[in-house]
Amino acid sequence: MAEKMHLSDAEWRERLTPEQYAILRQKGTERAFTGQYEKNKAAGEYVCAACGQPLFESDAKFDSGSGWPSFTRPAEDGAVEEHRDVGHGMVRTEVVCARCEGHLGHVFPDGPQEEGGLRYCINSAALDFRPEDN
Repeated sequence: MAEKMHLSDAEWRERLTPEQYAILRQKGTERAFTGQYEKNKAAGEYVCAACGQPLFESDAKFDSGSGWPSFTRPAEDGAVEEHRDVGHGMVRTEVVCARCEGHLGHVFPDGPQEEGGLRYCINSAALDFRPEDN
């Protein structure tokens, strides 16, 4: 697991776009079906837009119909952390980057059963995509 990354609020604001800051640092979300990676089918890896930590591989991505990029599993153990989220009148499991603790989205137990049954529902703005070298 990567060493934790700690920046001041001013440093995060300088490093991130306003949309990325709202999602990664303020636990916001993008509107469904608007994210740049929701329909991406290219081979490669998805990394944290804030710190570059590898988070998800394209072979774990699937079309959940939810409007956000969905994955069955993180790229490796320790890439993400999960926390109980009781905001907005719901009980959910928040997913954050293990390195910078940026908010990524949530994980739900309604993913493909043959892949473990989890759906990591992740904001596109929290990700950068690195295409696989051919």
